[in-house]
Amino acid sequence: MKVDGRHFRSIWLEPDGWSVGAIDQRRLPHEFVIARIETAQAAADAIRTMLVRGAPLIGATAAYGMALAVRDDRSDAGISRAYELLIATRPTAINLKWALDEMVHAIRARPPSERAHVAYARATEIAEEDVAINREIGRHGLALIEAIAAAKAPGETINILTHCNAGWLATVDWGTATAPIYLAHDRGLKIHVWVDETRPRNQGASLTAWELGHHGVPHTVIADNTGGHLMQHAMVDLAIVGTDRVTANGDVCNKIGTYLKALAAYDNGVPFYVALPSPTIDFSIDDGIKQIPIEQRAADEVATMTGRTADGRIETVRVVPAGSPVANYGFDVTPARLVTGLITERGVLRPDRAALASAFPERA
Repeated sequence: MKVDGRHFRSIWLEPDGWSVGAIDQRRLPHEFVIARIETAQAAADAIRTMLVRGAPLIGATAAYGMALAVRDDRSDAGISRAYELLIATRPTAINLKWALDEMVHAIRARPPSERAHVAYARATEIAEEDVAINREIGRHGLALIEAIAAAKAPGETINILTHCNAGWLATVDWGTATAPIYLAHDRGLKIHVWVDETRPRNQGASLTAWELGHHGVPHTVIADNTGGHLMQHAMVDLAIVGTDRVTANGDVCNKIGTYLKALAAYDNGVPFYVALPSPTIDFSIDDGIKQIPIEQRAADEVATMTGRTADGRIETVRVVPAGSPVANYGFDVTPARLVTGLITERGVLRPDRAALASAFPERA
């Protein structure tokens, strides 16, 4: 997608052929900074500190991290050390494990002299596969938006609600939840997006709004608790969110607050869709509430806020009384019964095991 008219991806191989460039998402929306990643440790730090974030992008970053590790140490022991380093960075997003398993499978099948070349080739394939998958998600999701447009009066606005950032910044390009939105906008459909701020890290307000603004998509940032009100007043035509993990039976784990949006959508008859690439499906578990580990993050994410002051300085201020305990659960699980459909690269599926296994038999 574009930043000030120039095409960018969220991560890429630098012209030197070995180091990795990535947009530092911690600095957005106030500063656009490119980070250079040169070691597996730096890749792990980028994932852990959320320089990069979003399940598909975490997977791609881990793949490049493994390539960087193999560049320095091609031994089986070195591969194992890099795997353990990177797998420990984030517990919830299943794409991380998927990408690392793909890398290890490809690397260990070759002699040490070929491993670095194979590692970079497979990491690049994973990144390119993500772009292609998200483009297909966009195509299938576009059909849903076009159906809503067809039922409206000519020129009437289609209002879409999002939560967190499932845009191109969360993937390598296009995004998952945003891919249908970008395609619809580019086709000339009259789209407007309600952008949840998504406390505590404000990834909707800081990232989704930044993305949409640069692409020219009309949008409005709303407080997280506004969605239910909008739905009650018929101001939302559909909700599209992303996900960090989907269970075999269609339960969806996504940024904290997604479950509440799904409940409000269900109560008001608003279609609630989840856009996901197939590596996000975890066929090894059935019960998302009981089996998905929910990351608990630092208290400061809730207790403090960072922004730009009137005179241009970037400052962090405390908004919680000193001494007040903070709980910071990063994700919640939306039961499959609240999900209208799963938008995948192979079509819009029912949120159940039969539909998922039929569409992706090679993963089931």
